[in-house]
Amino acid sequence: MRIFRFSLLTLCLLLSSIISFTLYAANDWYRPPVAVSWYWQLNGTVNENHDVDLYNIDLFDSSAELIQRLQASDKKVICYFSAGSYEDWRPDADQFAEKDMGKTLSGWDNERWLDIRSTMVHQVLLRRLDLAVEKGCSGVALGEVDSYRTNTGFYFRQDDQLRFNHIMAEEAHQRGLAIGLVINADQVRELVDYFDFALNEQCFEYSQCSSYGAFIKNEKPVLNAEYRRIYVDDKEERNSMCQNALTLQFSSILLSKKLDGSLYKPCR
Repeated sequence: MRIFRFSLLTLCLLLSSIISFTLYAANDWYRPPVAVSWYWQLNGTVNENHDVDLYNIDLFDSSAELIQRLQASDKKVICYFSAGSYEDWRPDADQFAEKDMGKTLSGWDNERWLDIRSTMVHQVLLRRLDLAVEKGCSGVALGEVDSYRTNTGFYFRQDDQLRFNHIMAEEAHQRGLAIGLVINADQVRELVDYFDFALNEQCFEYSQCSSYGAFIKNEKPVLNAEYRRIYVDDKEERNSMCQNALTLQFSSILLSKKLDGSLYKPCR
């Protein structure tokens, strides 16, 4: 029988690492406040000059140097990626198995739904969380996390989606990352305790904003992007929408639907 002997120093270092990691994972990640100011751009050269608290940018297309510059200017950086769909242009696209890819997303021929129950899918996504840490992101925002309501080519239950979202939130927090729930209005109440903020598109246009009130009640921000041209062209319409946003304590902004930086008007 082999006997393994560890020096006292080695044992102390090991215990210290475990304790430090546990405390870090339990407590130390960015928690954005209600009414945080923010900017969202996923396409084109990122405009670094907006006076906001938080930037939401693409995980893969944003360099560590860009993220460091934003952080150095006292901005938090949220890194966005799709957690529920396969995108064939991503550098890790070859890590997904064909059996885990379902139907094509409507309007996106090079994007397919993923089987969120698959351990192999989880492993790829966890590596993306590791990449977010490596690049210096303050947190992540995960797209396509409500696929259970869609004809994906797989048979998902509501509980499958909740389980997947719980896993991603817990894994993000273990890495010291904040995590945002992107466009999943129907499961807000079940997920609000796991996520640090919500990000939604067009909740005023589609009358869905009330679904996100649970985040505000839990002192977590709701980041809202609106794209209707009338909000840009008609000052009265814009002021009305923005007043509603301020009443709800939402962080609402007007953007181009291309998310390319060509339009940015905050409600503040």
